[in-house]
Amino acid sequence: MAVNPARIEALVVAHDSAKRLPACLAALALEGVPALVVDNASRDGSAEVAERLGARVLRLPRNEGYGRANNLGARTSGAEFLLIANPDIVLDPGTTAALLAAAARYPDAGLLAPRLLEGETRLFFQSRSLLSAVLPNPKGVPCRPDGDVCAPFLSGACFLIRRDLFLSVGGFDEKIFLFYEDDDLCRRLLDAGRAPVHVHHGTARHGRGLSSAPAPGRVFRSRWHQAWSRAYVASKYGLPGAAPGMLALNAPKALLSLLSFRRSVIERYLGSAAGALAFLRGRTALGREGLDG
Repeated sequence: MAVNPARIEALVVAHDSAKRLPACLAALALEGVPALVVDNASRDGSAEVAERLGARVLRLPRNEGYGRANNLGARTSGAEFLLIANPDIVLDPGTTAALLAAAARYPDAGLLAPRLLEGETRLFFQSRSLLSAVLPNPKGVPCRPDGDVCAPFLSGACFLIRRDLFLSVGGFDEKIFLFYEDDDLCRRLLDAGRAPVHVHHGTARHGRGLSSAPAPGRVFRSRWHQAWSRAYVASKYGLPGAAPGMLALNAPKALLSLLSFRRSVIERYLGSAAGALAFLRGRTALGREGLDG
């Protein structure tokens, strides 16, 4: 059954995601949800794949990063609700209806996220967040909900949010290129009195880390941004500096990884150390990507 595009539209940010888009967009089509694919200068034909599958496509001339691309999509969309989903997300039937029903039940909610399954059965439910102002869980003791529940943090891989609310809080922080933009958004929603809500009767299946095709240097780049963004959000909220600890942890591992002769291992630790060091030296994520102009 088709859904009125004025009511809901999916935002899917793609970057070299041609292999993942067909399953993602097919599931959305079965849900009757129109999709707007924001293509971050893909080189693998992602935009053409999305158009062939019936999605609207916003082609960006350069890779703007995850949060900035979503913000552009949100400003382009005219829908009441945005369903923000990674390209490696596949919705189970009925998930959209469950999210919209939850939005009606909880009108003061911030964002509403379905159960997130990795593989066939592994439920991803974050037991803590660096930025959690409530329900601290320093040791990360696992907790698994069996129904709808408010949470200090929910993954940005897939969630529903009112477009006007998303834009009113500023969308994703545009100083972040990748990683921790969902923690930051949840924190700002909480500070505005809008709790994120886990919706247990909707399910999204997540191929974690598979949104973009593998490429040389991609692990380094990803780890650089993960380290930089963690240091940035810690600083933004006045938390103890994260960069020195990450540098101290990852620099020795980076040196030892050279003995493994494994590119992915070397890129992992070297990227983490480099991102932490870059933050300490005052470099920005946007500067690294040539976006600060």
